Amino acid sequence: MTFTLTWSDIFLAIVGFFVVKGLLKSKHNGSLPPGPKKLPLLGNLLDMPSEQQWLTFAEWGKKYGNILSVEVLGQHMVILNSAQPAIALMDKRSATYSGRPMLTLAGDLIGWNRSLVLSQNDSHFKEIRKNIYRVIGSRTSLVKYHSLIEHQCHRFLKRLVATPPNFADHIRWMAGAIILAISHGYEVEDENDPYLETADIAIHYFSITTAAGAYLVDLLPVLKYVPTWLPGTTFQTVAKLGSQSLTEMTDKPHEVVKNQMADGSASRSFTSELLEGRNLNPAQEYVVKWSAQTLYSGGADTTVAVNHSFFLAMTLFPDIQKKAQTEIDDVIGYNRLPTIADRESLPYLSALVLEVLRWFALAPLGVAHVAMEDDVYEGFFIPKGTLIVPNIWQMLHDPSVYSDPMEFKPERFVASEGHEPEQDPHNVCFGFGRRMCPGIVLAEASIFIQCASTLAAFNISKVSENGELVIPKAEQTTGTISHPKPFKCSITPRSTKALELIRDEE
Repeated sequence: MTFTLTWSDIFLAIVGFFVVKGLLKSKHNGSLPPGPKKLPLLGNLLDMPSEQQWLTFAEWGKKYGNILSVEVLGQHMVILNSAQPAIALMDKRSATYSGRPMLTLAGDLIGWNRSLVLSQNDSHFKEIRKNIYRVIGSRTSLVKYHSLIEHQCHRFLKRLVATPPNFADHIRWMAGAIILAISHGYEVEDENDPYLETADIAIHYFSITTAAGAYLVDLLPVLKYVPTWLPGTTFQTVAKLGSQSLTEMTDKPHEVVKNQMADGSASRSFTSELLEGRNLNPAQEYVVKWSAQTLYSGGADTTVAVNHSFFLAMTLFPDIQKKAQTEIDDVIGYNRLPTIADRESLPYLSALVLEVLRWFALAPLGVAHVAMEDDVYEGFFIPKGTLIVPNIWQMLHDPSVYSDPMEFKPERFVASEGHEPEQDPHNVCFGFGRRMCPGIVLAEASIFIQCASTLAAFNISKVSENGELVIPKAEQTTGTISHPKPFKCSITPRSTKALELIRDEE
C-alpha cells in the first residue's frame, strides 16, 4: 500500500493538534490580559501585521492597555507597551521570565540556540555571560582595547574620505572590523573580507528567521519533517544556508586564533585571553568558541543600525550636528581626533548618542522572553510557555516618559537649571534582566568614538539634486534588528586640517 500525503491531511492534522492542545490546557483562576478578539483555532493569526509590528502593537495598547495578549495557533503572546511591566516581569522576576522561544528554524535547524541570544537559561548561557563579563564587562576591563577600537575607527574615516557615498557599506565594515579585532585579534581587509562577508550572511539569516511569526515551522515544529519537495518548505533552504554561514562564522576565526597561539603570533583578543594558560577540556573550549561568536554576532549588526541611524539624524538635524561639533572643537581643539577617554568631557555629544538610541530603537521588539512557569501579574494569568514581547519602540516613544517623543532632542538628557534629564534609554534598549546585552560597555565605546570622530572630521548634510535638497525619510526596516531604509547624504571634510589628521593618523 502506498501512502500519499496531501495538504488536506496536513490541515486536518494541524486542526487535530490544536483541538487536543486546547483540551489539555491547564485550568486557572485568573484571566489572560485583554487583546483583540480571537478566532477559533487561528486565534489572532489574521490580525498579526507582517511589517513593523511594533506600530500595530502600540495602537493595540491604546485600546487594551500596556499589557495585552494575543494568541497565534495556540501560542500565547503577552505584549508589553510600557517599561514598568517589562521591568517588573523580566528584571524583578527574571528567574521566571529568562527563557527564550524554542525557535525551530533559527534555533534547532540553523543553530543559533548555541549562541547567547537564543540559548536557554542554562549552564551554557551562564558560562557565556561569565566569559563576556570577565574580559570586557566593565569600562576598566575594556581600556586595554581602546586603542584597537580607535584604530579601526580611523580606518573608517579614511574610507569615508575615499568614497563618501558608500557610507552605509563603510559603517558595516567598521562594525565588523572592531568586533573581529577584539573577538579574535583579526585585522579585516579593506575590501571583500571573507570573514565579514560570511558574518553578514549569517546575521541576515538570524534577522529574518527570528522576526515574530516569520516562519510557520516555528509554530508547528512538526513541519520540519515535511519532505523538501512539498510546496511551502522554502524554510529548508533557509535552514541549510543559514547553518552553513553560522558554522563558518563561528569555527574559522576560532581555529585561526588557536593556530596563532601555537606558533606565538596571536594578538591579544577576547578568545586568546580565555584560552591563554588554561587547560580546557572540549566542552569548556566549546563555550569559549560560542562566547566569541556571541560577542561577534551580538555587536556587528546592532552597532551598524545605531551608526547608520546617527548619519540619518545628522542629515535631518543640522543645527544639532553643529552644536555637537562646537562642543568637540571647544574641548578637543583642532590638532587631534577624539578618543574614547574624552567621553566624560563631551556631555552634549554623549546625550546625542543616547538620543540616537532612543529615537530610532534599533531592536523595536527585542527578542522575546518566555515564561518558564505559570505566573500572575496584576491579576492577569500568564501561562507557562507564553512569549513575552517587549515593545521597546513604544517604551522609547512613550509620551508619559519622553516629551515630544517623535522629535530628536539630545537636550532631554542634559541636566540644566530647572530641567532634570529624562529617563536613560539604556534601561530599555539593551534588554532586560538576565537577557540584558552583556556587551553594553563595548557597544557604548564603539558608538561614541564613531560619532565623535565623524563629527570632528566631517560635515553631514542633505544631498542636492536638480537644485533641490533631498530630505530623507526616517523609515525603518522590519526585522529583529531594524535599520534605516536606504537614504542619501553628503559627507565632506570640515577642513584641510581635518583631512591631514585623518591621513596622518596611525
